[in-house]
Amino acid sequence: MKTKIQLYDATLRDGMQGEGMSLSAEEKLRVAHALDELGVELIEAGFPASNPKERELFELLASESFANAEIAAFGMTRRRDVSASADPALALLAESVAPVCTIVGKTWTLHLEKLVKVDRAENLRMIADSVEFLQTQGKRVIYDAEHFFDGWRAEPDYAIACLRAAAESGAETVVLCDTNGSSLPSQIAAATSAAEAALDGHVRVGIHCHNDAECGVANSIAAVEVGARHVQGTVNGYGERTGNANLMSIIANLQLKLGYHCLEDDQLARLTQTAHFVDELLNFTPDPNQPYVGRNAFAHKGGMHVAGVSADATTFEHVDPALVGNERALLVSELAGRASMLEKAAALGLDLDEEAATRVLDRVKTLEHEGYQFEAADGSLELLLRRETGDREPLFELESWRVVVEMEGDGQVSTEATIQIAIQGKRYERTASGNGPVNALDAALRSAIVEVHPHLRDIELVNFKVRILDEAKGTDAVTRVLIDASDGNQVWGTIGVSENLIAASWEALVDSLECGMLPTHAA
Repeated sequence: MKTKIQLYDATLRDGMQGEGMSLSAEEKLRVAHALDELGVELIEAGFPASNPKERELFELLASESFANAEIAAFGMTRRRDVSASADPALALLAESVAPVCTIVGKTWTLHLEKLVKVDRAENLRMIADSVEFLQTQGKRVIYDAEHFFDGWRAEPDYAIACLRAAAESGAETVVLCDTNGSSLPSQIAAATSAAEAALDGHVRVGIHCHNDAECGVANSIAAVEVGARHVQGTVNGYGERTGNANLMSIIANLQLKLGYHCLEDDQLARLTQTAHFVDELLNFTPDPNQPYVGRNAFAHKGGMHVAGVSADATTFEHVDPALVGNERALLVSELAGRASMLEKAAALGLDLDEEAATRVLDRVKTLEHEGYQFEAADGSLELLLRRETGDREPLFELESWRVVVEMEGDGQVSTEATIQIAIQGKRYERTASGNGPVNALDAALRSAIVEVHPHLRDIELVNFKVRILDEAKGTDAVTRVLIDASDGNQVWGTIGVSENLIAASWEALVDSLECGMLPTHAA
């Protein structure tokens, strides 16, 4: 039977300490439900009533039910010279709706001497009293030993004594925290082994790592390998400074690489979806290079790699992407081979033979030499392939377009675009103003096209990126424009390249609308 690892997510509290992190109480509730669906057992909601947002969150949680998760409220050990029963912060924990209370206490003697000014014996009493009080109030208690690894390196006997104080007072789990993120895997393993031996199985040992040395995931795994059975982390590694240990990678590594049981298989397949959901809720762009869940985690570009995964995916993939809810991507570039083109065409339902694949590949190489890049322009690549197979109908025939930008003496800027096109033999001339040249062109073009293809009205441009390819030429440089468009269900990328920024934008804009007509995108 596989060893079970208890997952504890700290995104809603510790993760929110990262720069730019902000969620409303309702959004935090949505994250909690997403984590519950993923199969996380413990969700740390924060400090009850520490501020109006936290108070609102706990009020919302009081009427919610979860299939897999329990809510943990977070707090600290009692203040010095105050009994646990008289400490107002502990009283709030005891009164909260959370069945589990996580309290953090000092372990490193440097902090006792420099920060809290508490002697060692009093600190041990603070830990024991706090755990015991919450337990008598019907709470299950997790004790987070703050700076445990720094404390263990400084005075191992005292660090262990702090763990014993919590364990002997009724804590169900004692968590070893690498609060500064300063430790390396070998140090984590040695200290965790010592803690396991000292506690002799009387209490569950957990691990909580930060990523300051970029070892957060590796350190968490090292602790589990020597006995930790409770792992804390955050979605996508959010957190203060360089972040917490990334729970997404921890889960995948423990379950797929080491055979521990973290989630059911159908829950593990939600990993990518959950990671991206929380990113989007925070208005962050998902990191394409994030292991397991990133868009590029299973992307193959080199011709040999593409040929390899086409023959046997295990040649260049360490796990099946479907296990974590991701998918394979075959990137097309000058490094690609015919196999890339054939695989891409097959995925689009196109009949492309090897001779045609070679022609497309040669065309891609030529275009990339001119500055095009199709990795993020899947829409333009699809149009290129369809042109080769004879399965592409131009959306219109262009006669001309013109853009006029005028600045008045008072600083007001106006933009107007005029287009002349023919659609199915009928000539259209449209003029529109807009917030800049691209918006004006889009408005003018769309006002004509939607008369024939009304569903294109629903396509929105969701991203617009400009890159100067040869900056040494200054304003005479070649410009690459990438546009992401969406119909509300799918997103596709298109590209334009020109010495003229507006011409490059027009090319990408036209491709984005033409893609909206394709069977792979049209409603």
